[in-house]
Amino acid sequence: MSAVPSGAVRRRAWRPLRRAGRRTNLGLGLLLLGALASGGLLFAAGTPGPATAARVAHGVTGLGVLVLAPWKSVVVLRAARLHSASLALLGLLAVCLASGVVQVLGGYGRVLGVSPVQVHVGSAVGLLGFGVVHVLRHRPVGLSRRDASRRRLLVSGAFGLAAAATWAVAELTDRRISRGAAARIATGSHRLPPAAIPATTWLLDRVPALDRARHRVRVDGVDVTAAALTSRGTPVAARLDCTSGWFADATWTGVPLAALLDPGRVAAARSVVVTSVTGYRRRFPAAEVGALWLATAVEGRPLTAGTGAPVRLVAPGRRGFWWVKWVASVELDDRPAVAQPPFPLQ
Repeated sequence: MSAVPSGAVRRRAWRPLRRAGRRTNLGLGLLLLGALASGGLLFAAGTPGPATAARVAHGVTGLGVLVLAPWKSVVVLRAARLHSASLALLGLLAVCLASGVVQVLGGYGRVLGVSPVQVHVGSAVGLLGFGVVHVLRHRPVGLSRRDASRRRLLVSGAFGLAAAATWAVAELTDRRISRGAAARIATGSHRLPPAAIPATTWLLDRVPALDRARHRVRVDGVDVTAAALTSRGTPVAARLDCTSGWFADATWTGVPLAALLDPGRVAAARSVVVTSVTGYRRRFPAAEVGALWLATAVEGRPLTAGTGAPVRLVAPGRRGFWWVKWVASVELDDRPAVAQPPFPLQ
């Protein structure tokens, strides 16, 4: 009987790994897309139901990548050569996963002015770019009939359960560290006392130096002073839930937009646009003017420059990037509220 050539033996040995590599890459791609999509939804969600669903999906898909890491390591080790984009992708993925775990278990904090969530989001954005380059450099991976077999579905279900179990362990560990669920809410943000609200900005904004006594807010063509808003202010309890990973329950002092705008003009408008002195702006449905406030104080004390002085918007039920700081104008508009990017570009 003739001997089987050693090369043929090696090829047979590698064949299952090649198939496993294809499935691993496909699974990782789907998990990363799911993590990116659920992360975006989590940033936007301001109410407990959608926020909880997005947070669970984000945690399970993100940790699912970690569960697949041993199989992906086999694919990496047998690669003849790793391109720089592939190495950058692996590095960013490690940073993204690590910063997400730090945010969950460690809570809000800053190192060199950067929070874990900001590192997490920044590395995720980088993953998009390097991920595209990585995919273009390799042969496309698609689904086959074999991927829908009963065995493959059972294996996929087992991976899903492992990812869900890993997420559950992380959640239970966080609750034990924080001594209960009260310190963290549906969006994943950690509690801060109102007095500790940090000075945060979105992307490229900087904290402006404004004269409280001279500042005016142009409300539908009429100038309103910060002093006038303070004299008319009434308390409103609202939760500021920042996408940097913290939240604060506080009592704000302000005036609802409905008290400053003409009801007839509001009825004729489709949206209301609130703009900062920095140019930052957010557009809201006109029907929400009764739930939006121009505030000048928090917890009985005037706002500081970092928290939006002289005047900031209070938007209960919305994430922090809707709470426009250093308000310069409030304008009614005939365009719909959706006529803007889902997240500010400034």
